[in-house]
Amino acid sequence: MNIARTIRTWRRVRETRAGLNRFPNHLLADLGITRADIPAVARRLVR
Repeated sequence: MNIARTIRTWRRVRETRAGLNRFPNHLLADLGITRADIPAVARRLVR
């Protein structure tokens, strides 16, 4: 994997995590995830 793609992927994961972290707990629960799940969910959504 080249460095530019790695940086783009890292940035998208970071933005996705930030977006999910803005959701209140009850909306996360409606989606079936907890705050502890956010990093893994963000990685899965971006890749």
